[in-house]
Amino acid sequence: MTINWTHHSEINESAMLDFSQHLLLVFVDALPENIPFQQTLDHKLKRSQRSLQDIAEKPLTLELANGVLASAVQIKTTQSVFEQLTLLRQAVKTLLDERPQRLAIAIVGKDEDISQIARHAAYVAVVNAQNLPVLKRETKCNALKDICVFGVKNLPWTAEVDAIVAGNTLTRALTLTPPNQQTPQLYRQRLHALATAQHWQYTEWDCEKLAAIGAGAFLAVAQGSAPQDAAIVRLSYRHPQAEKTVALVGKGICFDTGGHNLKSAKYMQGMHQDMNGSAVAVGVLQAISAQQLPVNIDCWLAIAQNHIGPNAYKQNDVVTALNGMTIEIVHTDAEGRMVLADTLTLASRDKPDVMLDYATLTGSMQTALGSRMSGIVANRNELNQQMVVAGIASGERVVAFPYAEDYDSELDSEIADIKQCTMESDADHIIAARFLGKFIEGDISWCHVDLSSYTHKDGLGAVASEVNGFGVALTLQWLQDFLAQNNWHA
Repeated sequence: MTINWTHHSEINESAMLDFSQHLLLVFVDALPENIPFQQTLDHKLKRSQRSLQDIAEKPLTLELANGVLASAVQIKTTQSVFEQLTLLRQAVKTLLDERPQRLAIAIVGKDEDISQIARHAAYVAVVNAQNLPVLKRETKCNALKDICVFGVKNLPWTAEVDAIVAGNTLTRALTLTPPNQQTPQLYRQRLHALATAQHWQYTEWDCEKLAAIGAGAFLAVAQGSAPQDAAIVRLSYRHPQAEKTVALVGKGICFDTGGHNLKSAKYMQGMHQDMNGSAVAVGVLQAISAQQLPVNIDCWLAIAQNHIGPNAYKQNDVVTALNGMTIEIVHTDAEGRMVLADTLTLASRDKPDVMLDYATLTGSMQTALGSRMSGIVANRNELNQQMVVAGIASGERVVAFPYAEDYDSELDSEIADIKQCTMESDADHIIAARFLGKFIEGDISWCHVDLSSYTHKDGLGAVASEVNGFGVALTLQWLQDFLAQNNWHA
Protein backbone atom coordinates (compact mmCIF):
# COMPACT_ATOMS: atom_id res chain seq x y z
CA MET A 1 0.00 0.00 0.00
CA THR A 2 1.67 3.20 -1.21
CA ILE A 3 0.84 6.40 0.67
CA ASN A 4 0.82 9.83 -0.93
CA TRP A 5 2.03 12.29 1.71
CA THR A 6 1.22 16.01 1.85
CA HIS A 7 1.31 18.59 4.62
CA HIS A 8 0.09 22.04 5.66
CA SER A 9 1.94 24.15 8.20
CA GLU A 10 -1.30 25.69 9.51
CA ILE A 11 -4.25 24.16 11.33
CA ASN A 12 -7.03 25.10 8.92
CA GLU A 13 -10.47 23.72 9.73
CA SER A 14 -11.99 24.17 6.29
CA ALA A 15 -8.91 22.69 4.56
CA MET A 16 -9.06 19.62 6.80
CA LEU A 17 -12.77 19.13 6.14
CA ASP A 18 -12.18 19.51 2.41
CA PHE A 19 -9.34 17.00 2.37
CA SER A 20 -10.97 14.04 4.11
CA GLN A 21 -14.06 12.67 5.80
CA HIS A 22 -11.78 11.28 8.52
CA LEU A 23 -9.66 13.40 10.86
CA LEU A 24 -7.22 12.47 13.62
CA LEU A 25 -6.85 15.47 15.93
CA VAL A 26 -3.79 15.25 18.20
CA PHE A 27 -3.13 17.80 20.94
CA VAL A 28 0.47 17.80 22.14
CA ASP A 29 0.92 18.70 25.81
CA ALA A 30 -1.07 21.78 26.90
CA LEU A 31 -4.41 22.37 25.22
CA PRO A 32 -4.43 25.64 23.22
CA GLU A 33 -6.76 28.56 23.90
CA ASN A 34 -8.31 28.28 20.45
CA ILE A 35 -9.17 24.63 19.93
CA PRO A 36 -10.16 23.45 16.45
CA PHE A 37 -13.85 22.60 16.21
CA GLN A 38 -14.34 24.03 19.70
CA GLN A 39 -18.15 24.26 19.58
CA THR A 40 -18.66 20.68 18.39
CA LEU A 41 -16.15 19.44 20.93
CA ASP A 42 -17.90 21.28 23.77
CA HIS A 43 -21.28 19.83 22.80
CA LYS A 44 -19.90 16.28 22.70
CA LEU A 45 -18.17 16.68 26.07
CA LYS A 46 -21.32 18.02 27.66
CA ARG A 47 -23.46 15.22 26.24
CA SER A 48 -21.04 12.50 27.39
CA GLN A 49 -20.47 14.16 30.79
CA ARG A 50 -16.75 14.44 30.19
CA SER A 51 -14.28 17.29 30.37
CA LEU A 52 -11.66 18.34 27.87
CA GLN A 53 -8.96 17.00 30.17
CA ASP A 54 -10.38 13.48 29.75
CA ILE A 55 -8.99 13.12 26.23
CA ALA A 56 -5.55 12.68 27.81
CA GLU A 57 -6.76 9.28 29.03
CA LYS A 58 -9.24 8.20 26.37
CA PRO A 59 -9.77 9.44 22.79
CA LEU A 60 -13.02 11.21 21.94
CA THR A 61 -14.88 10.79 18.65
CA LEU A 62 -16.73 13.72 17.06
CA GLU A 63 -19.19 14.14 14.21
CA LEU A 64 -18.24 17.30 12.36
CA ALA A 65 -19.81 19.19 9.46
CA ASN A 66 -20.76 17.26 6.32
CA GLY A 67 -20.48 13.93 8.12
CA VAL A 68 -16.75 14.18 8.86
CA LEU A 69 -15.68 11.77 11.59
CA ALA A 70 -12.96 13.04 13.92
CA SER A 71 -11.06 11.40 16.77
CA ALA A 72 -9.40 13.69 19.31
CA VAL A 73 -6.63 12.70 21.70
CA GLN A 74 -4.07 14.46 23.88
CA ILE A 75 -0.48 13.21 23.84
CA LYS A 76 2.06 14.37 26.39
CA THR A 77 5.77 14.50 25.65
CA THR A 78 6.40 13.26 29.19
CA GLN A 79 4.70 9.96 28.34
CA SER A 80 6.75 7.01 27.16
CA VAL A 81 6.75 6.26 23.44
CA PHE A 82 4.81 3.07 24.18
CA GLU A 83 2.09 5.08 25.96
CA GLN A 84 1.95 7.60 23.12
CA LEU A 85 1.65 4.89 20.48
CA THR A 86 -1.04 3.08 22.47
CA LEU A 87 -3.20 6.22 22.76
CA LEU A 88 -2.74 7.00 19.07
CA ARG A 89 -3.72 3.44 18.14
CA GLN A 90 -6.88 3.74 20.20
CA ALA A 91 -7.66 7.11 18.64
CA VAL A 92 -7.20 6.07 15.03
CA LYS A 93 -9.09 2.78 15.31
CA THR A 94 -12.54 4.36 14.96
CA LEU A 95 -11.43 6.13 11.80
CA LEU A 96 -9.75 3.13 10.18
CA ASP A 97 -12.76 0.90 10.93
CA GLU A 98 -14.49 2.79 8.10
CA ARG A 99 -11.61 1.99 5.71
CA PRO A 100 -11.03 5.54 4.45
CA GLN A 101 -9.04 6.31 1.32
CA ARG A 102 -7.90 9.66 2.70
CA LEU A 103 -6.96 10.69 6.23
CA ALA A 104 -6.22 14.10 7.70
CA ILE A 105 -3.94 14.25 10.74
CA ALA A 106 -3.80 17.52 12.68
CA ILE A 107 -0.98 18.03 15.19
CA VAL A 108 -1.68 20.92 17.56
CA GLY A 109 1.23 22.00 19.75
CA LYS A 110 4.51 23.88 19.97
CA ASP A 111 6.81 23.49 16.97
CA GLU A 112 9.64 21.97 18.97
CA ASP A 113 7.37 19.25 20.39
CA ILE A 114 5.30 18.06 17.45
CA SER A 115 7.62 16.52 14.83
CA GLN A 116 8.15 13.21 16.63
CA ILE A 117 4.48 13.01 17.66
CA ALA A 118 3.51 13.62 14.02
CA ARG A 119 5.77 10.74 12.99
CA HIS A 120 4.22 8.45 15.62
CA ALA A 121 0.69 9.37 14.51
CA ALA A 122 1.55 8.75 10.86
CA TYR A 123 3.15 5.39 11.62
CA VAL A 124 0.21 4.23 13.72
CA ALA A 125 -2.26 5.25 11.02
CA VAL A 126 -0.44 3.58 8.14
CA VAL A 127 0.63 0.36 9.90
CA ASN A 128 -2.96 -0.31 11.00
CA ALA A 129 -4.37 0.40 7.54
CA GLN A 130 -2.42 -2.48 5.95
CA ASN A 131 -4.20 -5.51 4.54
CA LEU A 132 -3.27 -8.83 6.17
CA PRO A 133 -4.02 -12.38 4.93
CA VAL A 134 -7.74 -13.15 5.19
CA LEU A 135 -9.06 -16.15 3.26
CA LYS A 136 -12.79 -15.46 3.47
CA ARG A 137 -14.95 -15.47 0.34
CA GLU A 138 -15.84 -11.84 0.95
CA THR A 139 -13.02 -9.68 2.22
CA LYS A 140 -13.24 -5.94 2.82
CA CYS A 141 -9.86 -4.39 2.12
CA ASN A 142 -8.35 -1.21 3.45
CA ALA A 143 -7.59 1.36 0.78
CA LEU A 144 -5.80 4.25 2.51
CA LYS A 145 -3.87 6.15 -0.16
CA ASP A 146 -3.57 9.80 0.88
CA ILE A 147 -2.53 11.38 4.17
CA CYS A 148 -2.22 15.10 4.82
CA VAL A 149 -0.55 16.18 8.06
CA PHE A 150 -1.66 19.61 9.26
CA GLY A 151 0.32 21.76 11.71
CA VAL A 152 3.82 20.71 10.57
CA LYS A 153 6.36 22.48 8.37
CA ASN A 154 7.79 19.35 6.76
CA LEU A 155 7.68 15.56 6.78
CA PRO A 156 11.30 14.37 6.98
CA TRP A 157 10.36 10.90 8.18
CA THR A 158 7.95 9.60 5.51
CA ALA A 159 10.47 7.24 3.84
CA GLU A 160 11.40 5.80 7.22
CA VAL A 161 7.75 5.30 8.22
CA ASP A 162 6.91 3.67 4.87
CA ALA A 163 9.87 1.29 5.22
CA ILE A 164 9.12 0.22 8.79
CA VAL A 165 5.45 -0.27 7.92
CA ALA A 166 6.46 -2.45 4.95
CA GLY A 167 8.73 -4.55 7.17
CA ASN A 168 6.16 -4.89 9.93
CA THR A 169 3.42 -5.83 7.45
CA LEU A 170 5.59 -8.46 5.78
CA THR A 171 6.39 -9.94 9.20
CA ARG A 172 2.71 -10.16 10.12
CA ALA A 173 1.67 -11.52 6.72
CA LEU A 174 4.27 -14.30 6.81
CA THR A 175 3.36 -15.19 10.40
CA LEU A 176 -0.37 -15.35 9.67
CA THR A 177 -0.08 -17.58 6.59
CA PRO A 178 -1.77 -20.97 7.25
CA PRO A 179 0.60 -23.94 7.62
CA ASN A 180 -0.68 -25.83 4.58
CA GLN A 181 0.21 -22.76 2.51
CA GLN A 182 3.63 -22.28 4.12
CA THR A 183 5.43 -25.58 4.35
CA PRO A 184 9.22 -25.29 4.34
CA GLN A 185 9.22 -25.85 0.58
CA LEU A 186 6.55 -23.20 -0.05
CA TYR A 187 8.24 -20.80 2.36
CA ARG A 188 11.54 -21.21 0.54
CA GLN A 189 9.84 -20.54 -2.79
CA ARG A 190 8.22 -17.42 -1.39
CA LEU A 191 11.55 -16.17 -0.03
CA HIS A 192 13.28 -16.87 -3.33
CA ALA A 193 10.67 -14.81 -5.18
CA LEU A 194 11.01 -12.02 -2.64
CA ALA A 195 14.81 -12.08 -2.98
CA THR A 196 14.52 -11.82 -6.75
CA ALA A 197 12.15 -8.87 -6.51
CA GLN A 198 14.31 -7.07 -3.92
CA HIS A 199 17.67 -7.90 -5.57
CA TRP A 200 18.93 -9.85 -2.58
CA GLN A 201 21.31 -12.75 -2.98
CA TYR A 202 19.59 -16.05 -2.18
CA THR A 203 21.55 -19.09 -0.93
CA GLU A 204 20.21 -22.24 0.68
CA TRP A 205 21.51 -25.37 2.33
CA ASP A 206 18.96 -28.15 1.89
CA CYS A 207 18.97 -31.36 3.92
CA GLU A 208 21.44 -33.04 1.58
CA LYS A 209 23.92 -30.18 1.83
CA LEU A 210 23.44 -29.92 5.60
CA ALA A 211 24.15 -33.64 5.98
CA ALA A 212 27.32 -33.23 3.93
CA ILE A 213 28.66 -30.49 6.23
CA GLY A 214 27.57 -32.23 9.44
CA ALA A 215 24.72 -30.00 10.63
CA GLY A 216 23.32 -32.71 12.91
CA ALA A 217 21.46 -30.44 15.32
CA PHE A 218 19.31 -28.95 12.56
CA LEU A 219 18.79 -32.31 10.86
CA ALA A 220 17.69 -33.96 14.12
CA VAL A 221 14.57 -31.82 13.97
CA ALA A 222 14.12 -31.95 10.20
CA GLN A 223 14.39 -35.76 9.93
CA GLY A 224 10.90 -36.32 11.32
CA SER A 225 9.20 -34.63 8.36
CA ALA A 226 8.23 -35.96 4.96
CA PRO A 227 9.10 -34.61 2.50
CA GLN A 228 12.59 -33.62 3.55
CA ASP A 229 12.09 -29.99 2.55
CA ALA A 230 13.80 -28.21 5.47
CA ALA A 231 16.70 -25.87 4.75
CA ILE A 232 18.83 -23.05 6.08
CA VAL A 233 18.34 -20.01 3.84
CA ARG A 234 20.54 -16.93 3.62
CA LEU A 235 19.29 -13.66 2.14
CA SER A 236 22.04 -11.08 1.59
CA TYR A 237 21.77 -7.31 1.11
CA ARG A 238 24.83 -5.27 0.23
CA HIS A 239 25.42 -1.52 0.17
CA PRO A 240 28.46 -0.02 -1.56
CA GLN A 241 29.13 2.38 1.31
CA ALA A 242 28.66 -0.13 4.12
CA GLU A 243 31.36 -0.38 6.78
CA LYS A 244 29.52 -2.84 9.06
CA THR A 245 27.90 -6.23 8.56
CA VAL A 246 25.01 -7.42 10.70
CA ALA A 247 23.72 -11.00 10.73
CA LEU A 248 20.02 -11.54 11.44
CA VAL A 249 19.12 -15.12 12.41
CA GLY A 250 15.51 -16.30 12.59
CA LYS A 251 13.79 -19.45 13.86
CA GLY A 252 11.52 -20.66 11.06
CA ILE A 253 9.59 -23.65 12.40
CA CYS A 254 6.62 -23.72 10.01
CA PHE A 255 4.67 -26.02 12.33
CA ASP A 256 5.59 -27.40 15.72
CA THR A 257 3.79 -30.51 16.96
CA GLY A 258 6.33 -30.94 19.75
CA GLY A 259 7.60 -34.14 18.14
CA HIS A 260 7.56 -37.26 20.31
CA ASN A 261 6.88 -35.01 23.31
CA LEU A 262 3.61 -34.14 21.59
CA LYS A 263 1.82 -30.93 22.47
CA SER A 264 -1.82 -31.06 23.55
CA ALA A 265 -4.42 -29.53 21.22
CA LYS A 266 -4.52 -26.35 23.30
CA TYR A 267 -0.80 -25.75 22.97
CA MET A 268 -0.54 -26.93 19.36
CA GLN A 269 -3.10 -24.32 18.26
CA GLY A 270 -1.28 -21.50 16.51
CA MET A 271 1.99 -23.40 16.10
CA HIS A 272 2.19 -22.40 12.43
CA GLN A 273 3.33 -19.09 13.91
CA ASP A 274 6.44 -20.68 15.40
CA MET A 275 8.28 -19.29 12.38
CA ASN A 276 7.71 -15.71 13.56
CA GLY A 277 11.39 -15.21 14.39
CA SER A 278 12.30 -15.79 10.74
CA ALA A 279 9.48 -13.46 9.69
CA VAL A 280 10.89 -10.70 11.91
CA ALA A 281 14.35 -11.15 10.38
CA VAL A 282 12.89 -10.90 6.86
CA GLY A 283 10.78 -7.89 7.85
CA VAL A 284 13.84 -6.10 9.20
CA LEU A 285 15.71 -6.88 5.98
CA GLN A 286 12.78 -5.51 3.96
CA ALA A 287 12.79 -2.25 5.93
CA ILE A 288 16.56 -1.84 5.62
CA SER A 289 16.46 -2.54 1.89
CA ALA A 290 13.59 -0.11 1.31
CA GLN A 291 15.65 2.70 2.87
CA GLN A 292 18.91 1.55 1.24
CA LEU A 293 20.68 1.90 4.58
CA PRO A 294 24.49 1.80 4.40
CA VAL A 295 25.00 -1.56 6.11
CA ASN A 296 25.53 -5.11 4.88
CA ILE A 297 22.92 -7.61 6.06
CA ASP A 298 22.96 -11.40 6.01
CA CYS A 299 19.59 -12.83 6.99
CA TRP A 300 19.88 -16.50 8.08
CA LEU A 301 16.63 -18.47 8.34
CA ALA A 302 16.31 -21.92 9.96
CA ILE A 303 13.30 -23.33 8.09
CA ALA A 304 11.86 -26.70 9.15
CA GLN A 305 8.92 -28.43 10.81
CA ASN A 306 8.89 -30.40 14.05
CA HIS A 307 6.83 -33.49 13.32
CA ILE A 308 6.29 -36.88 14.93
CA GLY A 309 7.04 -40.03 12.95
CA PRO A 310 9.23 -43.12 12.77
CA ASN A 311 12.29 -41.07 11.84
CA ALA A 312 11.71 -38.22 14.30
CA TYR A 313 14.38 -37.54 16.88
CA LYS A 314 13.63 -38.65 20.42
CA GLN A 315 14.66 -38.27 24.03
CA ASN A 316 18.15 -39.56 24.89
CA ASP A 317 19.36 -39.40 21.27
CA VAL A 318 22.84 -37.92 20.96
CA VAL A 319 23.50 -35.85 17.83
CA THR A 320 26.55 -33.97 16.60
CA ALA A 321 26.17 -30.31 15.71
CA LEU A 322 27.94 -28.46 12.91
CA ASN A 323 30.61 -27.16 15.30
CA GLY A 324 31.42 -30.72 16.44
CA MET A 325 29.66 -30.56 19.82
CA THR A 326 27.58 -33.57 20.82
CA ILE A 327 24.09 -32.82 22.19
CA GLU A 328 22.01 -35.07 24.42
CA ILE A 329 18.31 -34.71 23.52
CA VAL A 330 16.16 -34.14 26.58
CA HIS A 331 12.86 -32.81 25.17
CA THR A 332 11.81 -32.89 21.52
CA ASP A 333 9.69 -29.76 21.94
CA ALA A 334 12.88 -27.75 22.49
CA GLU A 335 13.48 -27.90 18.74
CA GLY A 336 14.02 -24.18 18.23
CA ARG A 337 17.40 -24.12 19.92
CA MET A 338 18.43 -27.14 17.84
CA VAL A 339 17.79 -25.57 14.44
CA LEU A 340 19.23 -22.27 15.61
CA ALA A 341 22.43 -23.90 16.89
CA ASP A 342 23.74 -24.89 13.47
CA THR A 343 22.36 -21.73 11.87
CA LEU A 344 24.24 -19.55 14.37
CA THR A 345 27.42 -21.50 13.64
CA LEU A 346 27.06 -20.92 9.89
CA ALA A 347 26.29 -17.23 10.42
CA SER A 348 29.20 -16.69 12.80
CA ARG A 349 31.70 -18.22 10.37
CA ASP A 350 31.16 -15.18 8.13
CA LYS A 351 32.45 -13.01 11.02
CA PRO A 352 29.76 -10.30 11.10
CA ASP A 353 30.22 -7.29 13.38
CA VAL A 354 27.02 -8.09 15.27
CA MET A 355 24.56 -10.98 15.32
CA LEU A 356 20.92 -10.74 16.35
CA ASP A 357 18.64 -13.76 16.52
CA TYR A 358 14.86 -13.79 16.81
CA ALA A 359 12.82 -16.73 18.04
CA THR A 360 9.56 -17.68 19.71
CA LEU A 361 11.78 -19.83 21.84
CA THR A 362 10.68 -20.41 25.44
CA GLY A 363 7.48 -20.50 27.43
CA SER A 364 9.45 -19.37 30.46
CA MET A 365 10.08 -15.96 28.86
CA GLN A 366 6.34 -15.47 28.53
CA THR A 367 5.92 -16.66 32.12
CA ALA A 368 8.47 -14.05 33.18
CA LEU A 369 7.12 -11.12 31.14
CA GLY A 370 3.68 -12.00 29.82
CA SER A 371 2.97 -10.90 26.25
CA ARG A 372 3.49 -7.13 26.63
CA MET A 373 7.29 -7.17 26.36
CA SER A 374 9.94 -9.45 24.91
CA GLY A 375 13.14 -10.57 26.60
CA ILE A 376 16.71 -10.32 25.39
CA VAL A 377 19.96 -11.96 26.40
CA ALA A 378 23.23 -10.58 25.02
CA ASN A 379 26.85 -11.59 25.45
CA ARG A 380 27.90 -7.93 25.80
CA ASN A 381 26.49 -5.59 28.45
CA GLU A 382 26.82 -2.70 26.00
CA LEU A 383 24.61 -4.46 23.44
CA ASN A 384 22.08 -5.31 26.14
CA GLN A 385 21.87 -1.65 27.08
CA GLN A 386 21.61 -0.52 23.45
CA MET A 387 18.68 -2.85 22.79
CA VAL A 388 16.83 -1.74 25.92
CA VAL A 389 17.28 1.91 24.91
CA ALA A 390 16.08 1.10 21.40
CA GLY A 391 13.04 -0.62 22.88
CA ILE A 392 12.14 2.48 24.86
CA ALA A 393 12.62 4.76 21.84
CA SER A 394 10.66 2.54 19.44
CA GLY A 395 7.84 1.59 21.78
CA GLU A 396 8.72 -2.11 21.38
CA ARG A 397 9.93 -2.74 24.91
CA VAL A 398 12.47 -5.37 25.87
CA VAL A 399 13.85 -6.56 29.19
CA ALA A 400 17.47 -7.71 29.46
CA PHE A 401 18.20 -10.97 31.28
CA PRO A 402 21.67 -12.04 32.42
CA TYR A 403 24.00 -14.15 30.31
CA ALA A 404 25.48 -15.74 33.41
CA GLU A 405 28.01 -18.55 33.05
CA ASP A 406 26.97 -20.43 36.19
CA TYR A 407 23.71 -21.44 34.47
CA ASP A 408 25.82 -23.76 32.29
CA SER A 409 25.80 -26.39 35.02
CA GLU A 410 22.13 -27.05 34.18
CA LEU A 411 23.30 -28.29 30.78
CA ASP A 412 25.95 -30.74 32.01
CA SER A 413 25.52 -34.16 30.40
CA GLU A 414 27.05 -37.46 31.46
CA ILE A 415 27.13 -38.78 27.92
CA ALA A 416 27.49 -35.79 25.58
CA ASP A 417 29.22 -32.40 25.48
CA ILE A 418 26.00 -30.62 26.41
CA LYS A 419 22.34 -31.23 27.17
CA GLN A 420 19.76 -29.70 24.89
CA CYS A 421 17.74 -28.39 27.88
CA THR A 422 16.45 -29.52 31.27
CA MET A 423 13.14 -31.19 32.13
CA GLU A 424 12.25 -28.25 34.34
CA SER A 425 11.11 -24.87 33.02
CA ASP A 426 12.85 -22.76 35.64
CA ALA A 427 14.92 -20.03 33.94
CA ASP A 428 14.74 -21.87 30.62
CA HIS A 429 14.92 -18.51 28.79
CA ILE A 430 18.41 -17.99 30.26
CA ILE A 431 19.45 -21.63 29.90
CA ALA A 432 18.36 -21.62 26.24
CA ALA A 433 20.48 -18.52 25.59
CA ARG A 434 23.48 -20.16 27.26
CA PHE A 435 22.93 -23.21 25.00
CA LEU A 436 22.77 -21.07 21.85
CA GLY A 437 25.90 -19.17 22.78
CA LYS A 438 27.94 -22.39 22.66
CA PHE A 439 27.45 -22.57 18.89
CA ILE A 440 28.75 -19.13 17.98
CA GLU A 441 32.28 -19.38 16.64
CA GLY A 442 34.63 -16.50 17.32
CA ASP A 443 34.35 -13.47 19.58
CA ILE A 444 31.23 -11.96 18.01
CA SER A 445 28.82 -9.57 19.70
CA TRP A 446 25.42 -11.29 19.82
CA CYS A 447 21.93 -10.64 21.14
CA HIS A 448 19.15 -13.21 21.41
CA VAL A 449 15.56 -11.87 21.23
CA ASP A 450 12.97 -14.23 22.74
CA LEU A 451 9.69 -13.00 21.20
CA SER A 452 7.27 -13.45 24.08
CA SER A 453 5.25 -10.46 22.83
CA TYR A 454 4.92 -11.36 19.15
CA THR A 455 1.19 -11.83 19.75
CA HIS A 456 -0.96 -9.91 22.21
CA LYS A 457 -4.74 -9.81 22.36
CA ASP A 458 -6.23 -6.49 21.16
CA GLY A 459 -2.86 -5.29 19.85
CA LEU A 460 0.27 -3.89 21.42
CA GLY A 461 1.74 -0.40 21.27
CA ALA A 462 1.34 0.98 17.75
CA VAL A 463 -0.19 -2.14 16.19
CA ALA A 464 -3.82 -3.17 16.62
CA SER A 465 -3.63 -6.74 15.27
CA GLU A 466 -3.00 -9.62 17.67
CA VAL A 467 0.06 -10.72 15.69
CA ASN A 468 1.88 -7.40 15.87
CA GLY A 469 5.21 -7.63 14.03
CA PHE A 470 7.18 -6.92 17.20
CA GLY A 471 10.90 -6.60 16.56
CA VAL A 472 11.01 -4.68 13.29
CA ALA A 473 10.74 -1.16 14.75
CA LEU A 474 12.97 -2.22 17.67
CA THR A 475 15.75 -3.40 15.36
CA LEU A 476 15.54 -0.41 13.02
CA GLN A 477 15.86 1.90 16.02
CA TRP A 478 18.86 -0.06 17.31
CA LEU A 479 20.44 -0.09 13.86
CA GLN A 480 20.05 3.67 13.52
CA ASP A 481 21.93 4.14 16.79
CA PHE A 482 24.50 1.47 15.86
CA LEU A 483 25.35 3.09 12.53
CA ALA A 484 25.69 6.49 14.21
CA GLN A 485 28.40 5.17 16.53
CA ASN A 486 31.51 5.41 14.36
CA ASN A 487 33.78 4.23 17.15
CA TRP A 488 31.61 1.29 18.20
CA HIS A 489 33.55 -1.93 18.70
CA ALA A 490 32.00 -5.39 18.80
